[in-house]
Amino acid sequence: MPKKIDTSSYTTFSQIQDRLDQIVGQVKRKDVPLERSLDLFDEAIALGAKAVDFVDTAPADPKERAESVAQGNPDAQ
Repeated sequence: MPKKIDTSSYTTFSQIQDRLDQIVGQVKRKDVPLERSLDLFDEAIALGAKAVDFVDTAPADPKERAESVAQGNPDAQ
């Protein structure tokens, strides 16, 4: 069973974005072992899920909400 990645120390979307940028940089290096790359991939997946939670729970900008409603998106109301 895969180990659970602790993402509790990331409290902002910006922190997650910064860490994901670091992960991309590490994975691009040729000297990173495959096992470490897979661990980084698992961390990136966990961080991505947390980022989606941030986006889903963030209050919508009134202008964006109005544009979305105008385009027929019923979930934006």
